[in-house]
Amino acid sequence: MNFLTLLQAAAPAAGSQPQGGGWSMWIMLILIFAIMWLFMIRPQRKQQKEMEQFRNALKKGDKVITAGGIYGTIAEVKEGERTVLLRVDGDVKLRVDKSSLQRDPAAAAPAPAAPAKAEEKEEPEKK
Repeated sequence: MNFLTLLQAAAPAAGSQPQGGGWSMWIMLILIFAIMWLFMIRPQRKQQKEMEQFRNALKKGDKVITAGGIYGTIAEVKEGERTVLLRVDGDVKLRVDKSSLQRDPAAAAPAPAAPAKAEEKEEPEKK
């Protein structure tokens, strides 16, 4: 008998609404989606647009890296084609798809400036 009393107390009354309502669940789902869009989807789209612009703006002499890790310089780009001719070393040239190319970070970064020489001469201390 004691067990039945506990079950009846734990069961919600018929016709009553569940606690918390449905609004809080919808608000949480919307907030989760907004946060995911802000921190995951939006930056990924921005990066894809930048890569597409880079690949469309390729020109002779640009330094690139293929998806396979081959470093090279663009030797020839034809308008309307999906491929470019990549000079790897000396007379070695490869035809690769534009979608497999990335910007060479070493070529994009400016050369480090030489450190300025500090004057080594110090004035003698006066006593």
